Amino acid sequence: MVQGTKVRVVFVFSCTLCPAPCALIIIYMKIFFKHKLALSGALIILLMNVLAIFAPLLSSTHPEDIDVGSYLLPPCLAHPLGTDQLGRDLFARLAYGARISLMVGFIAVGISVSIGLLFGALSGYYGGAVDLLIMRFVDIMLCFPTFFLILAVVSMLESNIVVIMAVIGLTSWMGVARLVRAEILSLKQRDFVSAAKASGVSDCKIILRHLVPNAMGPVFVSATLGIAAAILTESSLSFLGIGIQPPVPSWGNILMDAKSCLGIAWWMTLFPGMLIFITVLGYNFLGEGLRDLLLRREQEG
Repeated sequence: MVQGTKVRVVFVFSCTLCPAPCALIIIYMKIFFKHKLALSGALIILLMNVLAIFAPLLSSTHPEDIDVGSYLLPPCLAHPLGTDQLGRDLFARLAYGARISLMVGFIAVGISVSIGLLFGALSGYYGGAVDLLIMRFVDIMLCFPTFFLILAVVSMLESNIVVIMAVIGLTSWMGVARLVRAEILSLKQRDFVSAAKASGVSDCKIILRHLVPNAMGPVFVSATLGIAAAILTESSLSFLGIGIQPPVPSWGNILMDAKSCLGIAWWMTLFPGMLIFITVLGYNFLGEGLRDLLLRREQEG
């Protein structure tokens, strides 16, 4: 009876330690705001999301409106970023294109993180044959160059935004699975997991309530960097003509349209290229900041 009481006390005590106190969160936030690269990345991401969300308010024209009398105009008051070869306003197309590129990044990473969490948690918690089977499947997937695998799949399917998001997500979950597996292998040796098992808590609840929440730190870093990679992949596919198809604007297919007038309309290449570069840089800066914050927490904990 005394032994059972001890188990329950240890279990309750371990659960109360899992959520970070408000004071600790404030300390981490102060550390984050002192990290100049991370703060710069967060501001860039905020600006890009504002551009995407408020695109109809920020642009006075629709991205698909054609004005043959205003084709290939350089940046001016009426068209701050110029127009393309069909007279479409480039600022409007880039603003609406931000919606497509960012949505592809978020949803594709959401798919990859969900799959990676599932396989990584099962592999790390159960071990043995389950771990061997899942990890060998991960190794097989990693043998294929990701971009060429995406090219092969997309070329065989109808090219639309749903297919692009699904294919990117389904081919980029392996790194998340390895991260989660490594974290779970360490966490499942802790006393609070042993206490939960002794108290009769099911494996599903142990994984979902105790292991996965404590393993999310590296996953957030990986997801942040993964969004940047997904945006680059979508832009590359659209630039090659097998991604988002015109007239729907995306940063990649705007660059593809600029190839035909590269020598006479510099703005058509410069501005979408800068947006892709700055957005990817922002997510990389934010990811580095989160990684430093995670290392700081591990050193202090």
